[in-house]
Amino acid sequence: MKKKHIQVYDRSMNRVAILNRAYKIGYELEQNNIWTCQFTLPLNDPKRNHITPKRFIELWDHDKRIGMFIVQPIKTKKNTSDRSITYTCEHVLGTLHSEVLFRYHQFTNWTTRQVLQALIDMQEEVFWKLGTVDFTRYFHYGWENEESLLNAIVSVPKTFDQSYLWDWDDTTFPFTLNLISPTDEYVDTLRFGKNLKGIEKDEDPYGIVNRIYPLGYGEGVNQLGIEKVNGGIPYLQDQASIDEYGLQKQIWPDRRFEDAESLKASAQALLNRYKDPITTVSVDCINYELIDPYKIVKYGISKILRVEDKDTETNIDLRIVKIVRSDIYGAPQDIKFDLGNVREPLETTITDLEKKQLVNETYSQGSTNIDTHDYSDNSDQNNPAVIRFYLPDDLVNVNAMTLTYETEEFRAYSKATKGGGAIVESTSGGGAVVKSTSSGGGSTQTSSSGGGSSQTSSSGGGSTQTSSSGGGSTESSSSGGGWNGTTNLQEEVTAGIAETAWPKTQSTYGMDSHTHSIYPHQHSVAVPNHSHSVNIPSHTHSTNIPSHTHSVEIPNHTHNLTIPHHTHDIDIPDHSHSITLPNHTHDIEHGIFKLTETPSAVVIKVDGNTVPVTSTNGSDIDLIPYLSKDSGGRINRGQWHEVTITPNQLGRVNANIISRLFIQSRIGGTF
Repeated sequence: MKKKHIQVYDRSMNRVAILNRAYKIGYELEQNNIWTCQFTLPLNDPKRNHITPKRFIELWDHDKRIGMFIVQPIKTKKNTSDRSITYTCEHVLGTLHSEVLFRYHQFTNWTTRQVLQALIDMQEEVFWKLGTVDFTRYFHYGWENEESLLNAIVSVPKTFDQSYLWDWDDTTFPFTLNLISPTDEYVDTLRFGKNLKGIEKDEDPYGIVNRIYPLGYGEGVNQLGIEKVNGGIPYLQDQASIDEYGLQKQIWPDRRFEDAESLKASAQALLNRYKDPITTVSVDCINYELIDPYKIVKYGISKILRVEDKDTETNIDLRIVKIVRSDIYGAPQDIKFDLGNVREPLETTITDLEKKQLVNETYSQGSTNIDTHDYSDNSDQNNPAVIRFYLPDDLVNVNAMTLTYETEEFRAYSKATKGGGAIVESTSGGGAVVKSTSSGGGSTQTSSSGGGSSQTSSSGGGSTQTSSSGGGSTESSSSGGGWNGTTNLQEEVTAGIAETAWPKTQSTYGMDSHTHSIYPHQHSVAVPNHSHSVNIPSHTHSTNIPSHTHSVEIPNHTHNLTIPHHTHDIDIPDHSHSITLPNHTHDIEHGIFKLTETPSAVVIKVDGNTVPVTSTNGSDIDLIPYLSKDSGGRINRGQWHEVTITPNQLGRVNANIISRLFIQSRIGGTF
């Protein structure tokens, strides 16, 4: 058989060396566990410089590829008899140990593939992808601050009620991880005289089950049992096994069953298979794969070997669960197998020291429930919207808690009052009438007149006016009479008194200065120069002029007056108005009325912790980071929690808190 040497690869999967001087090469392959190998190099081999921790090596058993491993511990020996370096390696599946699950991660009612894919996707440095998954189960899984991503991955199928096998393809990169059902592939028969050198047989009654309690669909007190189809008894048992091995109980839940008859039939089949002890065998053999003339024998994990030995009363088919090779070139014929019972294991290992117990579909079972808390009411700066809710002590997990809210106009349910106004009984004031005044009083107000227009006044005209003369002269004169003369008059009106003044010089008609009286009026008017025609009849004057009078007839006439623009100053003294409102009532007007304004911002607090959101509307705001927590960072149970929304002015708040809570059915009854 052709010998192939160990090959070394760097972290980028580039081959950097072939170890042709390696010796003492051995390996251990174990079902559903990390494989390991080791090899030794001479201390003076220069290729050892290429073998550094975390680099990859490809291992071969002659021409059979074993797999890809990663260098871990390095042990160096140097003495008079040995100058060597020994390397210990683990399978590249161990690269998943370098990844962690930080904080809490939960998957509820996800399929097996969905859970595995979510975990594989958490790699930061991607070495693996997910391949075949033969199982579809629904479980509740939770990990918190898990130090190894690999530990989380390999724990996923531990709740299964049937055998499973982790398998992989490490010939291509990224490597492919598969979770499959083991096949019943038979590869060889081991017996003395052919290939069997030694045998150790272990019959373990620890795995015996002779009473089984089947459970099906549902949860808690409502979970399906077989009582209705089994005479009221919730279990099945094998009395012969009980008599021989004692009573060995087991609970077997499988939620796939929704019919009690089907559940009972399946449980009976399982009981028949598990009522006897589990047998395991360790054998020391000759590696018949190397000398098989037909090249049919291909040993591999989970394949089936038949063991025949009369002395130990062994004649049984067993699965290969472990293969050990100590020195593939120094002792090529040596190979050891650990073999396990071919039947499907009913149990799930919780710890190596605790009793094994199947939990199947009810591992950490419970259900996710949606709870809502609604709020709709008016609020303002001093009276926030307050939403309170209680989380019970037996709550398993808070999966999600979100807030959605909006603000709108303040809403009232009555409209102030109905009324007819007020009645003023008396007022007191300054007595002045103005078109516009201010209430303060004591100020001087100015009103302006239209002014600027020409006004026409008419004179009395047509009356005879008489003037008297001083007389006393001895001289006389005669007049021709009949003379018509014209006088120039200048009228001046001041403060309501009209005065007509004749010229100060002697007029042509010999009349001395005299006056005309005009009745007072409201405005001072400047009358322009104008003339009057006077008809004086013929008359004589004697030298001695006695006292006499002159009669003057003034005909009807008019005066054109122009009033310029002007203002009036009015002084209003301080004063007050007294208003008396009599006793009266107003009717209330009922209805729904809204303000015209809405708040422009809000303040949100959760258990006193401020949420950095101020918008007047919000959707699906995560509240979990702000809920009060205990010293371990877990949301407080057994107490009230409070969310407040405070608008910056009058408004109405509509809010809804949606909680997704995982609970278990451990209290209550079936009422």
